[in-house]
This record gives sequence, C-alpha cells and structure tokens, in this order.
Amino acid sequence: MKNRCPWAESHPLLTQYHDTEWGVPLRDDRTLFEFLILDGMQAGLSWLTVLKKRDAFREAFSKFDAEKIARYRALRIARLMNDAGIIRNRQKIDAAIGNARACLAAQAEFGSFSGYIWSLAGDPPQGPGWDNESQIPAATPQSEFMSRELVGRGFHFVGPTICYAFMQAAGMVNDHLGTCFRFRTIERLRRRRSP
Repeated sequence: MKNRCPWAESHPLLTQYHDTEWGVPLRDDRTLFEFLILDGMQAGLSWLTVLKKRDAFREAFSKFDAEKIARYRALRIARLMNDAGIIRNRQKIDAAIGNARACLAAQAEFGSFSGYIWSLAGDPPQGPGWDNESQIPAATPQSEFMSRELVGRGFHFVGPTICYAFMQAAGMVNDHLGTCFRFRTIERLRRRRSP
C-alpha cells in the first residue's frame, strides 16, 4: 500500500489527482492558466467540487484558451451562468475573463505566462518534507508577493491563499508529506525542470 498525503485518501478523484498531477512542475501556459482559474473557482468551496466539474469547465471555457476567453461577451457570459456543469458565480466568471486578458498581456510583455508566473514564485528551499498536514502553510511570503503582483496587473481571485494553492498544484513548491510516495518523485522533477 502506498503512503499518500491524507487529503488524497477521501475520494478516488482526489487520489488520482494527487498521484498524477499535484505538485508536478508545469511550464505550459495554457495548463498554468487553467490551474490559476480553477484555483480561483475553488474559493469558498472544496477542491473535490472543482475536480468533479473540471471537464465541464474545460468545455465551457474553450479548453482554457486565454485568447478565446478574453473575447467572451454578454451572450457567452449568459450561457456560462446557465451552465449547471460549472460553478455559476458571476464574479468568478468575470474574473476568469479578465484574467485571460491579463494573462495575454503578461505573455506579450514577458514572452510567456509561464516565465512570468514562475518568476513570481521565487525558489523556495525544500527540506525533507513536512511531517504532517498541520505544518503546511495556507500562504507564504512568496504567495503574498505573487498575489500583489497579479492584482497589480489586473488579475482577480488571486489572494495569497489562492496563489499558494496554485503554487502547490503547479509544482512551484512541493508540499507532499515527506512520507508520501510522491515526495521524492516531485523533488526530482522540480530539480530537472528548474528555469
């Protein structure tokens, strides 16, 4: 039996996400944008709720193509608000559209969204791994910095806690417990994919 982070044991979708995606360093602009939007959609909800709706989100939001989302107007927004497959929160939907525009602006200025967002994460040191989940922070100075920078560029639903969840998901930090079977694999991937 594999040792996993305890949060991943409560539902098969969480287990699959933990075992295959969570913490893997991402460098693809579209996937990073998807994770940022989904982490914003999670605000006030559980990650399991978002995972259950992930395929519907991909369909509703043009597979997270920022160029397409940036062009969404009233008719498309009305369609999203009527889509029972996604989280129908007007503020979050508006934020996703605005974030697409901000993402495109960052790509234009920095050459890629990946290069920009990774530059905000810094390079947090990694020790032997956490002993238990209670040690894992909800936010860090790096996520607070990322949040301020993103807000300054017109992003929304990117508070320090959302940014830290994003950093965890995108492999900018490795918050698998030291006893988790994924910890060492993720560390190797982080070293291999360093900018």
